Amino acid sequence: MKTPSHASPYPHPARLILIVSLAPTICLGIGRFAYSLVLPDMRDSLGWSYSAAGFMNTINAVGYLAGALVASRVIKRIGLTASVRWGTLACVASLALCALSGNFVVLSFARLLAGLGAAAGFIGGAALAATIAQSEPKRANFLLSLFYAGPGLGILASGLIAPFTLQAFGPGSWWIVWWAMTALTMVMTLPLLLAPIGAGTGLADAGPAKFVIKPVLIYLIGYFLFGAGYIAYMTFMIAYVRDGGGDAAAQSAFWCLIGLSAFVTPWLWRRVLAMDRGGLSTAIILGVNAIGAALPLFGHSPLLLATSALVFGVSFFALVGSTTAFVRFNYPPTAWPTAIAAMTIAFGVGQILGPIVTGAITRRDGQPVLCIECFGCDAGDWRGIGGVSAEAGSRAIKAALTLPPVVNPWK
Repeated sequence: MKTPSHASPYPHPARLILIVSLAPTICLGIGRFAYSLVLPDMRDSLGWSYSAAGFMNTINAVGYLAGALVASRVIKRIGLTASVRWGTLACVASLALCALSGNFVVLSFARLLAGLGAAAGFIGGAALAATIAQSEPKRANFLLSLFYAGPGLGILASGLIAPFTLQAFGPGSWWIVWWAMTALTMVMTLPLLLAPIGAGTGLADAGPAKFVIKPVLIYLIGYFLFGAGYIAYMTFMIAYVRDGGGDAAAQSAFWCLIGLSAFVTPWLWRRVLAMDRGGLSTAIILGVNAIGAALPLFGHSPLLLATSALVFGVSFFALVGSTTAFVRFNYPPTAWPTAIAAMTIAFGVGQILGPIVTGAITRRDGQPVLCIECFGCDAGDWRGIGGVSAEAGSRAIKAALTLPPVVNPWK
């Protein structure tokens, strides 16, 4: 009598996860972070105040939070694969809208749509990647890390395109950058639409299991603080480099270093992500991230800024991955979409409130600077910005280190 074969439903899990990683490449790496590259030109060309420029980032964060709040219900209704695909298509549409009009209302809607799509694509994609990674338990952490390298590819691509496009076409060419991003993401979307990424997941038909917040409350607080700190770095650093005299090549190099660093995370953090000990892996990565964010406090040399970009980038992507690893270790597969959504909600709230803290710390003419004014920071403002990022990181480290291992209620 032959023993039944238990072949994996995913003959090429690494390939499938790399395809799924195109969702955060488009939704986050380009759809969310590319705005920092075109913001200075949009602000100058459209005559925006700092309030208007800041509102665009805020409305995107609000969309991301709103998407995270409904993500588990959307996934329950349409499934993981559809959530990833429709979320990604929404982000592509938002890029096209940004290219079509300079109207403030249209652009606000586009940034809101980008946030909503990013949440659906990222949460669905993370749960899908975790499911695929489980098909090879010995390599699960490495495979899952491949998904979180996706945003790095988007940051790298936008860093190679946006600064040189703006330099080539001159002031007012921000809309050309958005068209270039739209064309690039349309091509990237094709594998997501054509590949059988959802075959055999089994989560589309199973309703999300109950997620209890209390056992992971400290962890959520730590992730919230990280969200509050990282947003200052990712939003303001290009303006800081430019205002410090950096040309298109310098801006591109800095941004690309952040993106390139993501490609080493699967190998660099593989053993750390395998730690099934509460929030220890997250705490370790947070510590590295805080160091990278704080480095510009000690000088303005190109070498120091390059080191900051590399250290921040290599830990930023791994840290987001550590939250999914935490969920995978402590919850059953049917609870993954809900648990990842909870993490994303905490992160999203931090993204919204982070600039407020930054504004309170950063002072101009002896008065606290409001959140919306932070988008116009100059080189002298960086000490306040770096401080809030490092402070948020240090608080998150303390919170994560005190986290006891979660008792799995389903065991």
